[in-house]
Formats: sequence, C-alpha cells, structure tokens
Amino acid sequence: MTITVLLADDQALVRAGFRSLLRRSRDLTVVGEAASGDEAVRQAARLRPDVVLMDIRMPGTDGITATRRILAETDSRVIILTTFDTDDHVFAALRAGASGFLTKEVEPGELRKAVTLVAAGEGLLSPGVTRRVVEQFALGAGPAAGAAGQRLSALTGREREVVRLVALGLSNDEIAQRLVISPLTAKTHITRAIAKLEVRDRVQLVILAYESGLVRPGG
Repeated sequence: MTITVLLADDQALVRAGFRSLLRRSRDLTVVGEAASGDEAVRQAARLRPDVVLMDIRMPGTDGITATRRILAETDSRVIILTTFDTDDHVFAALRAGASGFLTKEVEPGELRKAVTLVAAGEGLLSPGVTRRVVEQFALGAGPAAGAAGQRLSALTGREREVVRLVALGLSNDEIAQRLVISPLTAKTHITRAIAKLEVRDRVQLVILAYESGLVRPGG
C-alpha cells in the first residue's frame, strides 16, 4: 500500500528537500505541494492525501488554521513540521487536531517513519517535545474536563486501563506485557477506544485522557 503525502511549505527549497527524502521510500508518494495555507486546504480537498506535512508560518492562512480546516473537511492526517519548537506552537497544533509535531531538523529516517506511523493511525511528538507539553495542554482544559470524563464512560474497564497506559507513554508491547495480553489485543483495545471516543489517533487519545483526569499531570 502506498501512502500519499501533501507538502505544505512556503519555501520551494524546503519542499524539494522533503520530496527528495520521501522519494527514497517505495511506500511513500508525494502527490502535491502547496506554498500557502489556503493552497494546502484546496489541495487536500482535491487530492485527499493520507498525510499532510504542514509548515506553521506561511503567507495568508497559517498552518495551524489550515490544519483545522483540512481535518474538518477530509480524513487526512497532519504532521506539523516547523523550525519553531515552542510550547505555544505545540499547543496550537494539538488543539487543531494534528497527529504529530516534528522540527525541520528531523533525520531522514525519522521523517519517513513518522509519516508511516501517522498514516497508520499512530501519533507522535518530536523527541525534544516531552510529555510535559501534553500535560500542560490538559491543565488548561478547564470546563472541558467534565465533558471529557463523560466521554470515557463509553469504555470498558479494560479499555480505560489501556488508554491510561497509552497516556503514560507505554508502547503496545509494553502495554501487553503490563496487562499480560498479546500486543495484538492491546492494539485492538486502543483501536476500539479511538473509535468509541471519536478521536483521530493516539495523540488525541492521550489528550483526552489528561483532560478527563484519567491521568494526572506528573503521574
């Protein structure tokens, strides 16, 4: 299966560089490019790529706003790719529904792996962006906490436990070992939780876990 990618960055050289890196994988295909946020929205609506690599600062509509619009109109997933590795940008990207956040200094192999993971429904943050970012995001949830807690009532006890472990940063294999189940069963629980809670991916699942109080900042 080939994963289709849309590149959105106002610098032609940056787009060319990422296009070259992605071409080294037979499973990844760049189907379009955009030099502005508005163009990225139009291209995403027309091409329906699996993943959009989105710069934050672009002419006109910025990458965060473009991400919000794309996710409202398509099933594409978005990875924010920027030189600005700051909490504010990460918060904004998460609020917009982005599935990942990487800096432009990302290694070629890490970039290709990131696109593959996000296309498969996983989520990611740059190694330099710690769980503290998600925790701080959740601390600002305020009134949203009650609504988030109600949503978790749709889960079974085992699904809640799996979501808690996901939020604590455990991989599928680690969750399986902790709960004495198979990795496939752990993945199935996560998939069902994502569907029941109507979130896009693992990152949004983590955010909801913190917002609801299922996992507390620092613990």
